[in-house]
Amino acid sequence: MTGPLRVVVVGASSGLGRCIGTGLGRRGRRVALLARRKDRLAKAVDEAGEGALAIECDVTNQESCRSAIVAAAADLEGIDALIYAPGIGPLARLVDTDAEAWRRVLDTNVIGASLVTAAAIPYLESSRGKAIYLSSVNGGLTPPWPGLGAYAVSKAALDKLVEAWRGEHPRINFVRFLVGECAGGDGDAQTEFNKDWDTALMAELAPVWFARGYMTGSLVEVDQLVAVMDTIVGGGPSMANHTVTVASRPAE
Repeated sequence: MTGPLRVVVVGASSGLGRCIGTGLGRRGRRVALLARRKDRLAKAVDEAGEGALAIECDVTNQESCRSAIVAAAADLEGIDALIYAPGIGPLARLVDTDAEAWRRVLDTNVIGASLVTAAAIPYLESSRGKAIYLSSVNGGLTPPWPGLGAYAVSKAALDKLVEAWRGEHPRINFVRFLVGECAGGDGDAQTEFNKDWDTALMAELAPVWFARGYMTGSLVEVDQLVAVMDTIVGGGPSMANHTVTVASRPAE
């Protein structure tokens, strides 16, 4: 295939998914931006530039995942890269995490990733493309953070999911993309990860995270994150089946 690479970004209505989708579009990639909130996607498409697509997709619904990927592949005339960015992490101790909360986390962070991947497999097989999954240092480099146990468990499950897909589809390049502390961009591109957190519990647990060295207060620049993602999307076989980490070091 010649011409711009065709990239599907899932979870592109806000936060890092939006930053990545719009950033790749501005760098000349042909992007399809998928998310539940179609109204926000319309604005994101404007930011991404000419040829960007907005497609509604609920990752917790199998038919929505399938139809959204089919629509993206039809409009892009194939898929060269799939980026899965959705991730939720309720702030709660495990003893207070009920069945409904567990299901929401796993539905979004793990099951949705597999549903979207399954729908995209024929197109990625055809292009020998890449599937990239946003994860976190909380799920891959540090012990689980107190209060974010369900999130850490889901990211560990995502790691195994990526390995399982690799084993069954060796022609596709599967990449784990671990992100450190990052606030995202401005406006709708700002992270909503901690939007509904209990502020009192946050005030209690944040000092623990800092004391244990899990948080440093040094944020990843979102432009740097997008640049690394762009390199992965455009890279050759040397980028295959890697784990890539983007995290800032604290100032000395």
